[in-house]
Amino acid sequence: MSPTLLYLCSIMKCLILAAGYATRLYPLTENFPKPLLKVGDKTILDHLIDDIKQNCQISEFAVVTNHKFAPIFEEWAPEGVTVVDDGTSTNETRLGAVRDIQFAIEALNIDDDLLVIAGDNVLDFSFAKFTRYAQQKASSCIMRYYEPEPARLSRSGVVQIDEDDRVLSMQEKPQEPKSNWCCPPFYIYSRSDVSKVSQAIAEGCAIDAPGSFISWLCTKSPVYSMEMPGKRYDIGNLESYKQVCETYKGITEI
Repeated sequence: MSPTLLYLCSIMKCLILAAGYATRLYPLTENFPKPLLKVGDKTILDHLIDDIKQNCQISEFAVVTNHKFAPIFEEWAPEGVTVVDDGTSTNETRLGAVRDIQFAIEALNIDDDLLVIAGDNVLDFSFAKFTRYAQQKASSCIMRYYEPEPARLSRSGVVQIDEDDRVLSMQEKPQEPKSNWCCPPFYIYSRSDVSKVSQAIAEGCAIDAPGSFISWLCTKSPVYSMEMPGKRYDIGNLESYKQVCETYKGITEI
């Protein structure tokens, strides 16, 4: 086993993005964070963290959130989970996902391989296969899933890949999508690429969507894409939250 691969197998941290204000779920989330809404008998975050703890080699967890919701996350946080307050208090003053990633990396002095995930998704699969995939590639990696609907493609991050799964390009919300491969908000940054987030922002990388860093990174370093092994339930509004709560009864692997 190469030294790089051995390193990837032994140390990885997890950063969960939870700094949004979820305005489309008002009044449910007007004074309460979306990732702590319950689906079944657990919060969305507990579903994600429990899987990662049980099935992935993660040394530490961090949740980056805003100043408005930080006290609620701190009250919830189990042992081993650090809450990072980005200092913003309104949707209008939010930092944007890429700057939140940068903020957490600098606040916690992260210098390890890093699993970065959005904290508002419910999944019927484990992250175990994804972390193993990154170990095999010894590189930064993303997930992808096939999306046949043009309207949905134009609201998503769309990637082009070669025959070896290497990402050739990624565009956020393209008017003319170049493929049918969508990128969900699940990423693994190699240790060497973690240090490039600040460089990307300095060079004009877009900051709102977390995939914007990957759009920049794939032009600088190898990034590989694994096909998503199951379904992702994205909670974007009240209707989708209601649907995932109803669907949850049928989810058997979470």
